[in-house]
Amino acid sequence: MRHRKKGKKIGRKKGHRKQTLAALSRSLIENKRIRTTLAKAKALRPFVEPLITRAKEDTDHNRRQVFRHLQDKQAVAELFNEVSDRVGDRPGGYTRIIKLGRRSGDGAQLAMIELVDYNDVPPSTPGGDGSRTRRGSGKGSRDEPSDAQEEPSGEADTVEEEPAEAEAEPADEAAEEESSDEETEPAAEAEEETDSESAEEAADEDKEKKDS
Repeated sequence: MRHRKKGKKIGRKKGHRKQTLAALSRSLIENKRIRTTLAKAKALRPFVEPLITRAKEDTDHNRRQVFRHLQDKQAVAELFNEVSDRVGDRPGGYTRIIKLGRRSGDGAQLAMIELVDYNDVPPSTPGGDGSRTRRGSGKGSRDEPSDAQEEPSGEADTVEEEPAEAEAEPADEAAEEESSDEETEPAAEAEEETDSESAEEAADEDKEKKDS
């Protein structure tokens, strides 16, 4: 039974497990982000975070204690010089684990562990911008199609008005022609009357001349 036994064995004995976690810690400090299995990432977090906490206070004792776990002078120097300045006053929680799905070969769960302060783009969380969505009663969705249906009817009205106007124009032209014909007919009749009167007068004058 595993009563009161803390930590993950990750399929290794004690010596092999310590070397594996030390190698992962060196890679994380150097690259700021590594990709491994989810079990190793969860085992690495409680191993590397206390080392970062010690790096906040740059003393010889803390450097010796960190070197005892990492066994790498360059990693210790980078941890105390660069990483500690970037971490600042953060009270723990220096790493983040992101699941990446399963590996195609053996189906192992993959994950990415990274230093939080070196991530320029934070992960997007649903509802992080404060906006909330809710299901409406559907009135808005019902009103929109009605508006869409009204628009074609308005276009049809405009299309129907145009032929009516086109029909009205020939009717106006015909009325104008009839009025012009009516105006010309009395003038022609008056001219004919004047011509007949002048012919009668000329005939009367001829008769008078003959009688004389």
